[in-house]
Amino acid sequence: MTSNTWGAKNVIPRDINNGIEAPNWSYWGGNTKLDRDGKYHAIVCRWPENAEKGHFEWSKSTLVHAVSDNSYGPYQVKESRGLGKGHNPEWYIAKNGKYVVYVIGARYISDSINGVWIKSKYTFDDRDRKNTKQHNYMHNCTFTQREDGSFLMINRHGQSWFSKDGISTFYRVSETNNYPKVEGKFEDPFVWRDHVQYNMIVNDWLGRMAWYLRSKDGVNWIVDPGEAYAPGHISKHENGVNEDWFKYERVKLNQDNYGRAYQANFAVIDTLKHSDLGNDNHSSKWIAVPLNKGLLIKVENKKNINADTKEIRVRILAEDDFNPQKDIDINSLRFGASEEVNFGRGSKVLKTENSGKDVIVTFNGKGNGFTKTNFAGKLLGKSINGKLIYGYSRLPKVDYEVPILSSRLPKFIQTENRTTIEVDVENFGQVASKKSCLKVILVNNSEKEEILASSKIPSIEPFEKNKIKLTSVKKFKKGETAIIKTLIEQKDMTPVIFKKTIVF
Repeated sequence: MTSNTWGAKNVIPRDINNGIEAPNWSYWGGNTKLDRDGKYHAIVCRWPENAEKGHFEWSKSTLVHAVSDNSYGPYQVKESRGLGKGHNPEWYIAKNGKYVVYVIGARYISDSINGVWIKSKYTFDDRDRKNTKQHNYMHNCTFTQREDGSFLMINRHGQSWFSKDGISTFYRVSETNNYPKVEGKFEDPFVWRDHVQYNMIVNDWLGRMAWYLRSKDGVNWIVDPGEAYAPGHISKHENGVNEDWFKYERVKLNQDNYGRAYQANFAVIDTLKHSDLGNDNHSSKWIAVPLNKGLLIKVENKKNINADTKEIRVRILAEDDFNPQKDIDINSLRFGASEEVNFGRGSKVLKTENSGKDVIVTFNGKGNGFTKTNFAGKLLGKSINGKLIYGYSRLPKVDYEVPILSSRLPKFIQTENRTTIEVDVENFGQVASKKSCLKVILVNNSEKEEILASSKIPSIEPFEKNKIKLTSVKKFKKGETAIIKTLIEQKDMTPVIFKKTIVF
């Protein structure tokens, strides 16, 4: 810890070896990963601290490659070998082993984290869903790899996109954004997949706080209540010193072999962005903060869990740094649906038994809160030392790799005797779809619906499509405007709806 550095009083003293900072550079954003050489590699952006526009020199950011022997730093900048201009970077390894750095409006690709990097453009297919009024539509994108090597991407406006390898075309699936249905200025989403589910944190820059969301498939998201983070005590050291940064943005996470997040990385600034001027005492940096990664747990029940379930058996797995037989305050534990457990409710402990190095906890099924919409169970409690412990588990009889069927805009081909409708239906899931049903529906001004045509959809393999041809019961006049909806119905799945206004 030192006070011999730049910054407002609220961030002094601090550990200047945490993350990356320098008196002559303003750093922003970026993520770090452990690479094959056993070192941690960060791709971040920066601009000169003495720039005339101060913080708002960010539009001229340059990418740099920095390396550390541990995930927290200090990170040392090294030769970039081809990295150039770019802002808000995020790097990942594609399905074919190529290294990819995303930046606003472009990407860099290399065979190695050390370069040489070649700049190119992403290909995005909005699949008839683009809202041209949205500003900065494809800025601040974030990526995570699925089990089969394909990629999920979330763009700034919270829509889900998929690519079969992380380099080829990304296809939009979401019709609207996935964010909380509240007022807020959302940006800087970060998405990641762990051994249980997909997770997302999105920043509300106006409220200076963030939200946490979870998903089974990366398309349909639920919002967990409470703040994912907010200024105050994010960077509080064990010795009591608090680095009270004015803003925390551009969150990225380090993950272990199970996908659990064990470190958060933030772009931070010590004051208002407009108050950070060139050649002053204010600036920004990139910091690393340790996280509670959670426990490894597994539901032992074989049957579906619901309100009638009498007992729930949960295995808490031992790890090198955790002994469940000695480290848990057993009576503090609750298990059930997140929306119950988060508020002190959920199922209570009936008994425990040791199983090898693990512990199996049997909970009373009463009050578990599970419904058909739940895809993960949550354990919450405290250690014998009073510290928070938690963990998520998949639930029995829930399909986690599912087909993701989605239609494009219907095409109406009108002749004197017939109106033919052609609809491209595509599958962006990781498994082939089963037989399903497609309906094309006219939505009247009164929201009354009329089915124009319907058809069965044959099985579709991942990232394949099927052109469905139907005959409409209604003809339309040239220049007529109508709201048309496609509805895909699949057994045991939520109907998929795409609605848009068409001019004939």
